[in-house]
Amino acid sequence: MTPDSDIIIIGGGPSGLSFAGALADSGLNITLIEKSPLEVLQNPPYDGREIALTHLSKEIMQRLGIWQRIPEHEIYPLRDAKVLNGRSDYQLHFPQPAYARGEPTDRLGYLISNHNIRKASYEAVADAKNITFICGEGVKQVKTNTEEAQVTLESGRTLTAKLLVAADSRFSQTRRQLGIASDMHDYGRTMFLCRMKHTLSNQHTAYECFHYGRTIALLPLEENLTNTVITVDSDRVSSIQNLSDQELAATVQQQLGNRLGDMELVSTRHAYPLAGVLAERFYGVRSALIGDAAVGMHPVTAHGFNLGLASADILAGLVTEAAQKGKNIASQELLSQYDSKHALHARSLYYGTNMLLKLFTNEAPPAKLLRGLVLRVSNNLPPLKKLITRQLTG
Repeated sequence: MTPDSDIIIIGGGPSGLSFAGALADSGLNITLIEKSPLEVLQNPPYDGREIALTHLSKEIMQRLGIWQRIPEHEIYPLRDAKVLNGRSDYQLHFPQPAYARGEPTDRLGYLISNHNIRKASYEAVADAKNITFICGEGVKQVKTNTEEAQVTLESGRTLTAKLLVAADSRFSQTRRQLGIASDMHDYGRTMFLCRMKHTLSNQHTAYECFHYGRTIALLPLEENLTNTVITVDSDRVSSIQNLSDQELAATVQQQLGNRLGDMELVSTRHAYPLAGVLAERFYGVRSALIGDAAVGMHPVTAHGFNLGLASADILAGLVTEAAQKGKNIASQELLSQYDSKHALHARSLYYGTNMLLKLFTNEAPPAKLLRGLVLRVSNNLPPLKKLITRQLTG
């Protein structure tokens, strides 16, 4: 029996849309299912999240026609990054590199609002003739076997395809129904995001401030506008929620030691409980996981979206090559190859991030001492800093 589609993608976030976009000229018939209404894909709301992008991610997004659709004035340069520990003024500094991916550069990477990426990702594939959108309807059940993949919608309608791709978040029900286990880590912390204006220039420098009891990340947008990320233990959520806008700005200003001068909250606030997930494997029978369904990262290393985009790019490349050669686009050999390629960086980043968090959120006296030592050692080992900078730039 002929399947309804060559590929069914579950999830219309940037990873799912990027994967679809990478196959827009492949000749394959693609169905993308997204639970949100079409209007949300067309005009995603501001959600407080600013996404740090590597130079590799920029290259991929340019190739997919996404980058060109983002307003130039809303693409912010990330020149360099600094890490602070506790009350110490000592900084681990990652300066702007001279080169990234073999080309001269004056920045570590870029910052773009999540809603702008989502909007541009949809616009890049909206008119593709080989992509069918099913929006405003969720998935009830998925099943795969050696012959086909089956997706049953909440309406009761059943669709079939040669390959099923899950891109439906780190809490993916598709992954669960495919029988793929995952390492789920609840960090017991909640992050609050908002934009703040300030009187002193941020110099387009990002800061990660591991203060005791509360972590603050500063992501520079305009010179006097910064995305402020405040992370606290989840049992202390009320200590942030109950503050007025003026009180919140004042407490951040005080914690930063007036580093950015007078501060003023100029956006809505958004709260997200923090959880990380790593799938045991990134594929099953006639199925694959991309984006957060494969790896959901803690945002401290700013690599979640970059990994998701890389996963879509890797899988799309393998599928395109197989289709061009008339081979099976859902073979176990192909999917195993995708798993190996994506796992090469994803697993080390996931576990490395968790180790970093475990150390820098531990406030026992020995851990505090070790935290300071780690910063100093990292700062004074050029090969290590170069390695980390290469990860940051992609």
